[in-house]
Amino acid sequence: MHFLVTGGAGFIGSHLVERLLADGHAVAVLDDFNDFYAPAIKHANLAAAREAGVTLHTADLRDADAVARVIGGGKFDAIVHLAARAGVRPSIQQPRLYVDTNVVGTLNVLEAARAAGVRRVVFASSSSVYGLCQESPFREDFALLQTISPYAATKLAGEHLCSNYAHLFAMRIVALRFFTVYGPRQRPDLAIHQFTRRIARGEPIQQFGDGSTRRDYTYIDDILQGVLGALDLVNAGDDPYFDIFNLGESATTPLRDLIRQIETALGKKARIEQLPEQPGDVPHTCADISKARAQLGYRPQTPLEAGIPRFVEWFLKTQAAVEKNAAASSSHGGEPARQENALATTAAAATTR
Repeated sequence: MHFLVTGGAGFIGSHLVERLLADGHAVAVLDDFNDFYAPAIKHANLAAAREAGVTLHTADLRDADAVARVIGGGKFDAIVHLAARAGVRPSIQQPRLYVDTNVVGTLNVLEAARAAGVRRVVFASSSSVYGLCQESPFREDFALLQTISPYAATKLAGEHLCSNYAHLFAMRIVALRFFTVYGPRQRPDLAIHQFTRRIARGEPIQQFGDGSTRRDYTYIDDILQGVLGALDLVNAGDDPYFDIFNLGESATTPLRDLIRQIETALGKKARIEQLPEQPGDVPHTCADISKARAQLGYRPQTPLEAGIPRFVEWFLKTQAAVEKNAAASSSHGGEPARQENALATTAAAATTR
């Protein structure tokens, strides 16, 4: 089959692209390589896939004409729409950018798919749509009446647009609510990556709140299993279809315990700088995955106590090359930003699974 993966140069997207290629599919990527974090990381994420023959389209989701050209000319069997502006806290600072990219951009993808006759789409949503839900674990049939960040609002709006297009235009669309995904290539701004990097360097980490906030952390291999199950579902028939699935580990871990597990894996003690809780952060997440188990064959295999050592192993294996790259850049008088890109490129490319 021929797939388009939007955001295919990102953390989840690049892993998915490699998996689809390994399974014998043709894959194209749409990504804008924006500077939310170092574009060098994203180029490195995609390096192996490009050598394997992936087609790359550099385009911004907000450019409806560019999106239409990519999708209209691709003859795709299905689209996995992962591209988005990510992160709760940045969305509070730049809400218009998040709405333009995540809502208008998703509309552009759906409209281009409709016009091109691509009737199968998998959409990446987020556990953040559950907001301040008190009942746990979170089920897909909860009435979601209040989100608490612009990012969460854009993801919920994206789900509604997907539902609209499924029912109005006979498209088969599945929305997947991802729960705190981690693993090799995780974005450098996310907690597990940040904590690991700073603890390894002997630098203090910032802990927002008293460490009692809880997350359902999901390893990348398990997320891929769920995405592939969703692709099997949307490709299973021609009738109009829309549904939503949680993809998590169905377990929840306090922040303080996460930090302890990283300390254990690194063999180093964290220096913790406690800060006030951040607006927009939800106090806890926990996925009810019974629906995904039943309909997608979803069977997560990697609990946090197994996933954190794997992540730390990947992180540590990159360090010698990262330091060598940084030293070389510094010796040539490179600017700090250029040095940071060199670090990012090396770390992203050295992936173990």
